[in-house]
Amino acid sequence: MLTKKILVIYPQVNDTKIAIFQNTSWVFFKTIKFDKTVEGRNYKSILDQEIPRTDQILKELKDNDIELNDIFIVMGRGGLVKPIRSGTYEINEALKDDLKQCHHMHETNLGGLIADRIAKMIPGARAFMADPVAVDELDDLARIAGHPLFQRKSIFHALNHKFAGRSYAKSINRNYEDLNLVIAHVGEGGISIGAHKHGRVIDVNQAYDGDGPFSMSRSGELPYGDLIEVCYSQRHEKHELRRMLIENGGLKAHLGTNNINLIESMIKDGDTKAELIFRAMAYQVAKAIGSMYVVIDEEIDAILLSGNIFQSKLFTDEVKKRIVKLGHVVISPFVSDMDALADNAMMILKEEVEVLHYE
Repeated sequence: MLTKKILVIYPQVNDTKIAIFQNTSWVFFKTIKFDKTVEGRNYKSILDQEIPRTDQILKELKDNDIELNDIFIVMGRGGLVKPIRSGTYEINEALKDDLKQCHHMHETNLGGLIADRIAKMIPGARAFMADPVAVDELDDLARIAGHPLFQRKSIFHALNHKFAGRSYAKSINRNYEDLNLVIAHVGEGGISIGAHKHGRVIDVNQAYDGDGPFSMSRSGELPYGDLIEVCYSQRHEKHELRRMLIENGGLKAHLGTNNINLIESMIKDGDTKAELIFRAMAYQVAKAIGSMYVVIDEEIDAILLSGNIFQSKLFTDEVKKRIVKLGHVVISPFVSDMDALADNAMMILKEEVEVLHYE
C-alpha cells in the first residue's frame, strides 16, 4: 500500500504547486505558473480557473511520464469553508458545494475541487483535504468579542500549525495531544499565532481578515475608529478596502514591497524606515505570542516559530529576544505546505487517522 503514489495540489494566486510523493520521499515537484489572461481570456471568477488549472496539471504529469493510474491519493490544499474540526476529509459533494459558494473566495478553494476532478479520472483513487484554514477548536471564552453583533472567528494556518506541532512532538518522542504549545506561523499572506492545549487550538487570531500582527501583505489589527472614518470617506469602494486590508497592507503598504530579501537589502543600505517597519512586524508577533502564552492555564512545553521569514536573522532575533524568557523556543524556518499535505496523506495510507465526513 505504501508504494502507492500521492499527488499533492496547492493552488496559489499566480501558480499551482504540484508534487508526487512515494515511499516517504518526493519524486517530483513543479510550480506551474498560471496566466489569468491565457489565450486572451480574463478569468473574472476564481472558479473559472478550475478546468484550465486542472488541464495544466495533467499536461505537466504527462510531459514528465507520470502515469495517472499509479496515483492512489490526490490531496488538495483546503480553502475557506464553514468551521470544522481538525482532521482529514474525503472530498464529497457537500464539501465541493461549500468550496464553490464561499463568501470570500480564495485560490486555495480550488485545491479540493481540482483534487476531486483528477481523482475521478483514476480508477480506485480518492481525493482528500486536510486541516483547511477554517478549522475551529476555540474555547467559548475565546469567541467573545466586545459587542454582541460580533464574534471572534478561527481562520488560520491550521495545516501548518498541526504539522509543526506533530513534528515537534515526534522529535521529542511525545504525542502532540500531550503537549501545550504556542505556535506562530508567518506565512506569505497572513500571520497566525495559536494556543495549542493538548492537541486543540483553544485560541488563535483571525489571520485572514480579522486581527493579529500585520504581515507581509495584510494589515492585521487596526484602530477601528480610524478604520470607520476611512470606510465612510467615500474615497474607496468596498472591494478596494478589502484589498487594502488583505492583499495590499502590511510591509507591502508601508514599504512598497513584501520581498524580504529586498527589505533586508534596504535596511543594510541604511533605510531607517524599512528597519523600523520590519522590526515593528516582529514586535507585534512577539506581543501576540505573549498573549497566547497566558491563555493556556498550564505549563508550556515550547514556543514554535514557523515560516520561511525565520531564515531572516534580523526578524528572528527581534522576536526571540522578547519571548525567550517565556520558555523553550524552537525555530522551523523551512516550512512546506506540500510536506504537511503529504504527511496527512501518509497517515491515511498507514491508517493512523480517521477520515472525517464533511456535512
